[in-house]
Amino acid sequence: MNLEEALKKYFGYDHFRNGQKEIITQVLSGIDTLGILPTGAGKSICYQLPALLQNGVTLVVSPLISLMKDQVDQLTVSGIPATFINSTINESECSTRMRLVEKGSIKLLFVAPERFLQSDFRHFLTQLSIDCVAIDEAHCISQWGHDFRPSYVEFATYLKALPTHPTLLALTATATPAVSADIQKLLGIQQNHTIQTGFLRENLRFEVVKGQDKSTFLKQYLNQHKNEAGIIYAATRKEVDQLVDALKKLNIPATKYHAGCSEADRKANQEAFLYDAIPLMVATNAFGMGINKSNVRFVIHYSLPSTIEAYYQEAGRAGRDGLSADAILLYSPNDLRLRTYFIDQSDADEKHKKNEYEKLRQMQGYANSEDCLQRYILQYFGDEGESCGKCQNCVDERVKKDITQDTQKVLSCVIRMGERFGKTATAQVLIGSKNKTLEKWHFETLSTYGIMKGVSQKSVRELIDFLSAEHYLLITGGTFPLLTVSETGKQVLLGQKKVYRKTTLLTDTSAVSTDTSFSQTHFETLRLLRLEIAKNEKVPPFMIFSDVSLKEMARDLPVTAADFLNISGVGPVKLQKYGQAFLKKIKGIKNTEA
Repeated sequence: MNLEEALKKYFGYDHFRNGQKEIITQVLSGIDTLGILPTGAGKSICYQLPALLQNGVTLVVSPLISLMKDQVDQLTVSGIPATFINSTINESECSTRMRLVEKGSIKLLFVAPERFLQSDFRHFLTQLSIDCVAIDEAHCISQWGHDFRPSYVEFATYLKALPTHPTLLALTATATPAVSADIQKLLGIQQNHTIQTGFLRENLRFEVVKGQDKSTFLKQYLNQHKNEAGIIYAATRKEVDQLVDALKKLNIPATKYHAGCSEADRKANQEAFLYDAIPLMVATNAFGMGINKSNVRFVIHYSLPSTIEAYYQEAGRAGRDGLSADAILLYSPNDLRLRTYFIDQSDADEKHKKNEYEKLRQMQGYANSEDCLQRYILQYFGDEGESCGKCQNCVDERVKKDITQDTQKVLSCVIRMGERFGKTATAQVLIGSKNKTLEKWHFETLSTYGIMKGVSQKSVRELIDFLSAEHYLLITGGTFPLLTVSETGKQVLLGQKKVYRKTTLLTDTSAVSTDTSFSQTHFETLRLLRLEIAKNEKVPPFMIFSDVSLKEMARDLPVTAADFLNISGVGPVKLQKYGQAFLKKIKGIKNTEA
């Protein structure tokens, strides 16, 4: 059986996605590998398929319990023997599962990195024939990653002691060049054995909303996307609670997830979302890692995330089925102050705080950029990329205005202030503010003092944000970031380069894309059948079939087993388990139309 045949047999797909086959081939050849694939690109198949083709067990180290249960449930639905060991099960159940692994009845064992701290568990591993150790969310192993976990570094030291010398496979969706190098060093993976497919998510449409009332925008958007699954991320527990209450008053069904909810409530709310009982989840960043719900049509950030890595990972929870989805950031300057406060109050040392400040500046730059939003993110990860052609900035038809003169005023003022002050002080000098704190510096004697009198301080600050995002100004790290003029900015001052900026954007939320390639009525009929089966099996509906599969069924209306196997995501196992029910329903649809 070749790899394509195995892929179809076990997972129902005819073709590998970009990078999957290369990673699997290296793993089966015993080559330690780092795989960097975007969220939704099918990283899990990179260790699941080799596990099925090898004789021993594959150990999967995963950071979150929700991720383990989700993947084990999905593998079980597909007829693949897998289990997990974590704190949610008692000692008796743990012993039962360990015996099943020892007998060879389990192909994939999921554990948390903290489990390696237990000596009896480490001894248990030495008794197993382990072919591969897959390290999911591998960016957690790097101190420069956005979700660093010391336990990830600690467990890595025990891998060398495993007697079968298993192949290592580290997987992540969000790794800057520095993080990639850190993972390679800590796990001993050669640089030329890293497979990176790029970070592009072609099906996502990115948008930044500024200068609008957030609640008004949210109300309009949700009314235009009723019954679609979506996630709204908020910065604090209080903000989550307030949003859910406001949405319920608007008769928009929503549930919530944050650390302040009881464990029972978090579990119930998460299941209501996963099982399509409630389409909208409002949450802090405590929600999401490992949530494999494929039919999320939008992710909205109600406030600014702390890093590009966090934002791209959270935004990437939309459109995991490959269909079009929205990633929208609602931005206001107050968001930046809140994130700065979080960094100030953290227990991190100054070195890490400086790193976090710099990441926050990059996130601020994204919010203020007028270039392609997708490309901005790609460049952050060291992937040049091309303009996506569909984000808010790419489709923006506003006329660019020459702002070279205003830019020169700002840059000249920064230099005359000695490049030792931040955005607020610079803006105050430019508008000729009478602020008492400026007097001791004698800024009123500068030629640039009051040179933009008549312009609001808010507008000048926004101009400075734009010039920073476009790299005419550079911002130092730290609690009190200072402005300096870049080499590009100096070209503007010398009259060698012009600067253009688009006029104020009023976001249009009226456009709602509609896919007419399939019957929406047939899709809803099949969706109800999927929901019924999912409830009986006590698993989320997308684990039965994805929306992509259902839409193909609604379009093609297959009535034979052979035709049903041609549907994406349908293999022999799912044909045997669900084929009869779906084919019967489809025949009923056809008879009704006849």
